[in-house]
Parts: sequence; C-alpha cells; structure tokens
Amino acid sequence: MRALPVGDRALLVEVSSDEEAQALHAELLRRRAAGSLRVREIVPAARTVLLDGLDEPGRLAAQLSDARLPPVPPPAKDAVEIPVRYDGPDLADVAERWGVSPREVARIHAAAAFRVAFCGFAPGFGYLTGLPARYAVPRHATPRTAVPAGSVGLAGPYTGVYPRSSPGGWRLIGTTDAVLWDHTREPAALLSPGTPVRFVPVDPLPVDPFPVDS
Repeated sequence: MRALPVGDRALLVEVSSDEEAQALHAELLRRRAAGSLRVREIVPAARTVLLDGLDEPGRLAAQLSDARLPPVPPPAKDAVEIPVRYDGPDLADVAERWGVSPREVARIHAAAAFRVAFCGFAPGFGYLTGLPARYAVPRHATPRTAVPAGSVGLAGPYTGVYPRSSPGGWRLIGTTDAVLWDHTREPAALLSPGTPVRFVPVDPLPVDPFPVDS
C-alpha cells in the first residue's frame, strides 16, 4: 500500500488489487463512522482510494503504510435487485467464450452475488464485482457508437449497467428498465460503492439452441 499526497489536504492510496481497494474503502468508512478519521470524501477506484479534506494527510499516510487491512465485511444492507432480460446482442459471443450455452450464461450471471466496487464513466454507472475470474471477458476492440440505456454488459472482471445511451465497448448480455440515475431522486444514483446487487431475470432464461438430451 502506498499513499501519495494530492495537494495539501488529500491522499491517493494505491493498492495491488480491486479486492484490496474495496477492503480499504470499507475500513476507511468504518473509521470515519467511528470518529477516528476526519475526511470529507472517500472515493474508491479499481486499485486506488482517494481521500479528500484531511486535516493531517501526512500522519494518515504514515499510519496506512503499516496497516493490515481486514477482509471486506459482509453487506450491511439488503441487495439492490435489478430486473434483467438476458437478450443482449453479445450473449452468444459471451457463451462461446465461457464454453457454455446462452441459457447457462444467464443462469451463472443471475446466481452471482455482486458488489459495487466503484463508480465512474457516467453518473450512476457502477463497476460490479462478483463473477469468478474465469468469466472475465475483454471489451470490444471497436466500441459501439451508441449503447442503449439499461444495457447490462461485461468487461474484464466487471458487470455494469449503462445509465444512459452512450458509446461503449462492453459485451452486452441483457437489458433492464431500472433507472440507474435520476437527478430528482435522493440519492440520485441507484448504486454506490459497497452496495450489494443481484440481477433478477424477468423473463424465462434464454432457450438453448441445441438442447442436450438427458
């Protein structure tokens, strides 16, 4: 773990994996709630956590350099359920990469317990971890110029839902009517770092094109 100064009152803490970033984020939130850490903002990313609004950033940097992180705690709230139709244009491609049928892709994805690791790219867009590493898939070499709002996609180890239409290179396996970002709602974002998430099929799972005889 390495803590780098950012201006006079902020630190950027670098770690070696997204699991460590999630664990560090959870630990810093715990310290702030307990009153042992005074900080205005704690912003996680893939392998960093930014702390802004610190009174003594140098002192915290020294403490963190020797800290041992506890594992990510279990969720403190119920999972946000996102209804999804597994009808995405890349479903068959993902099935081929996984070596399973499209129906099995949907079953595996819907059975996973996801967690929002961090947010970015667009307001309301969460990077969700939860699928085993063997299911990681690359982004498209050439992104689509427009991905419809509500598209559920995979990229690397992450699952994400596009909150609005935008260019994007994720492999699309489904769609949802859930509203990820609504500026009139409090909070505006449906998902925030640390939120547990489950995808719930709203239609029957895809039919295998070549059923296997039992």
